[in-house]
Amino acid sequence: MSAALLELARATGREAAAFVAAERPLGRVDVAATKSTLTDVVTAVDEACERLIRGRLLGERPGDGFLGEEGDEVVGTSGVRWVVDPIDGTVNFIYGIPAYAVAIAAVVDDAVVAGHVINVVTGEEWGAVRGEGAWRYDGDGRRVLAAPRPESLATALVATGFSYSAETRVKQARALVGLIPHVRDVRRIGSAALDLCGLAEGRVDAYVEQGLKPWDLAAAGLVASEAGLVLSGLDGPPDERLVMAIHPGLAQEYFDLVRACGF
Repeated sequence: MSAALLELARATGREAAAFVAAERPLGRVDVAATKSTLTDVVTAVDEACERLIRGRLLGERPGDGFLGEEGDEVVGTSGVRWVVDPIDGTVNFIYGIPAYAVAIAAVVDDAVVAGHVINVVTGEEWGAVRGEGAWRYDGDGRRVLAAPRPESLATALVATGFSYSAETRVKQARALVGLIPHVRDVRRIGSAALDLCGLAEGRVDAYVEQGLKPWDLAAAGLVASEAGLVLSGLDGPPDERLVMAIHPGLAQEYFDLVRACGF
């Protein structure tokens, strides 16, 4: 069943990405509304894209549940729930920075069983099925992902992001000051989904972020874990409080460092 859920997620994600690309006007995109803070924004395309995704998924599987970033939750009866980010990296989308993605995950019994992420601008796609691995799509083919082990923590390139809350960003910046001397450098791309898929490919070596919602983490988190990475939270599984990820060979050292820095 998980493979069939992934195929539905992929077909829907590709259609949604094409919709977002077609609907984005030239120049800077207008903000339709703000959510938690003035910097936590949503556009009309976010909302329309989520409606498209929900319609396609529940049209194919009307008994499923649905949780998206922009709309009301749908409680299903089938045991499957879709967790969706219609545009992960909305600020990048607004400014025309080419790093924003559609992310769709299928969840059964609170476990993500299938996930698909597509970069709207480049068309790069990633997928994963729980227990069956992760891959980068290459046309009709797939390239299996096995995240490489960094040489050392000192040579690790770390991806991160910041909260929409100014108060929280100040704390994160202080923690980052403690982290930077111990790693190669940091990158702030602006899309958690693309960060985690990039980690699975070896484009970066580690990841840390606070404030991720389920739709930010679900699909790409599965890609990362199925590529052989370890994901953790502060004192347990990754959650909104903290998400850390790295190759298992450096996991304990990196997680200890992140905690010591005050994330």
